[in-house]
Amino acid sequence: MAEKDQQQQTYPPPQVNPYGRNDEELASVSAADHRRKKRTKCFIYIAALTVFQIGMILLFSLTVMKVRAPKFRIRSATFGSFDAPLTNPSFNISMIAELGVKNTNFRNYKYSNSTIDFFYKDTKVGETVIPKANAKARSTRKFNVIVGLSSANLPSNSQLGSDLGSGSLPLRSESRLRGEVELMKVLVKSKKSSRMDCTMVIDISRRELQNVVCK
Repeated sequence: MAEKDQQQQTYPPPQVNPYGRNDEELASVSAADHRRKKRTKCFIYIAALTVFQIGMILLFSLTVMKVRAPKFRIRSATFGSFDAPLTNPSFNISMIAELGVKNTNFRNYKYSNSTIDFFYKDTKVGETVIPKANAKARSTRKFNVIVGLSSANLPSNSQLGSDLGSGSLPLRSESRLRGEVELMKVLVKSKKSSRMDCTMVIDISRRELQNVVCK
């Protein structure tokens, strides 16, 4: 009887994975999927880093490495000796002019000695020397020069008498600075020249420089 009971004893059937895979296969698939996701993340990080580096290079090229010619201007002026008689139309004036070299670059601008010429109509009536110097990055270098203005070389048929009679003396200044911007110390240098072309008026009665317009 006992043998018959043992023969009739049943055992639960072995559990079958619903996906048809055993635990080892599932573990292998999970590890492969994890590695795939990890590689995908690495590729995304590398692509993002590459795009970032390209963007920084473009930004650097468009800002720091882009060299612009500094602006050279007459800012203002005061006067020392001032002789401009109407009875004998002429002038002999000492002008202390404040000049400015505006350097918008991210590196210093070194320029050589130069000169600045002043004209009444088309005749030169004065000049002075611009000493070599260094305009710092992203700043304006201001300095003064003394200019002697004289009508000694004007032709006799000039309109000076009419201009002095109206109380104004129109002038024009011209100059050119030649220098260079050091981008990477001594490795890369960019030569740039800055041109001055300004018109202005001296108010005779007030002894003031007015209406300064520079191109």
